[in-house]
Amino acid sequence: MTHAALLVLADGRFPAGGHAHSGGAEAAVKAGRISCAADLEDFCRGRLHTAGLVAGALAAAAALGLDPRELDAAADARTPSPALRLAARRLGRQLLRAARASWPSAELDGIARCFPKGAHQPVVLGLAARAAGLGPAEAAYCALYESVSGPATATVRLLSLDPFDATGVLARLAPELDAVARTAVDAAGRAAAEGLQALPAASGPLLEIMAEAHASWPARLFAS
Repeated sequence: MTHAALLVLADGRFPAGGHAHSGGAEAAVKAGRISCAADLEDFCRGRLHTAGLVAGALAAAAALGLDPRELDAAADARTPSPALRLAARRLGRQLLRAARASWPSAELDGIARCFPKGAHQPVVLGLAARAAGLGPAEAAYCALYESVSGPATATVRLLSLDPFDATGVLARLAPELDAVARTAVDAAGRAAAEGLQALPAASGPLLEIMAEAHASWPARLFAS
């Protein structure tokens, strides 16, 4: 295993398309739910324990070698919002392009054939981590970090929030991210033994509702 590959995969400059998405932060800013660093911290904490946990477990399960087609169906079932399902598949397609160029593998080629319009991003992320020689824990960490770093970066642009304050939010959430990563990896391990029903299905209904509203906006800075 080369941990340096994790730095490449988690780097915000990796061309996986995440820069075009706010993780719901744009809609939250417009609704007045994020107006300062404290609000951002609350928002990111909520994402970490819901959408982040689900994404982390899916990525860890894919890195373990569970069937990506079944995992994609599990991701669909855990994403009620059509807008978020579409965004996840677009991100998965872009991530797959970058991953195949970086770590060519038969598994990545196979998922590209199965899902020409894109598989869910956490599933592709787990396969990319596997192709890069990383394990389920690294895949989970990458998914969880993305779940909070995306909104933090977007809020700097949306609110002109001090980037030092946004980074401070991520640093304060680090111990919780560690704990959620352990939960995600444990769930992936149980899914390998017991079936995919062992994967978490934590939900953030307001994220789903805001995503549908955001998708209808005539003008927006971020795709989701």
